[in-house]
Amino acid sequence: MTVILVIDDDPGTCQLLTDALQHQGYSVQTAGDGLAGLRTFEAVHPDFVVLDADMPLLDGHAVLRTVRDRDGDPVPVLMLTAATPLNGAARAWPDGVDYCLTKPFTPDEVTKLVNSLVGAWWAENEQ
Repeated sequence: MTVILVIDDDPGTCQLLTDALQHQGYSVQTAGDGLAGLRTFEAVHPDFVVLDADMPLLDGHAVLRTVRDRDGDPVPVLMLTAATPLNGAARAWPDGVDYCLTKPFTPDEVTKLVNSLVGAWWAENEQ
């Protein structure tokens, strides 16, 4: 089963994404800040990360850079940002994000992106 790690400091967003992703058949783990997110990433070894850009203790951009610096296959990352699409993406692309989604978003938008990115990642890495 594909494991998705949701890292977001808003409990409501974590619950919304957990419900939507579990409904799609994914196993979901959550973390409420960047430091907890990195600890969970190391413990769980998720197949996909949904990451909030603006969080306390360690922001999403620092988490993304740390995840990208890890050895092994890169894990697809979807970053959620309240910044304008251009500004949010401009900060995240150099760090290796796979996709940025601007808040507010719908659960359907997230699940469609996750399904698409997970499918593309698996197809690329199974060759």
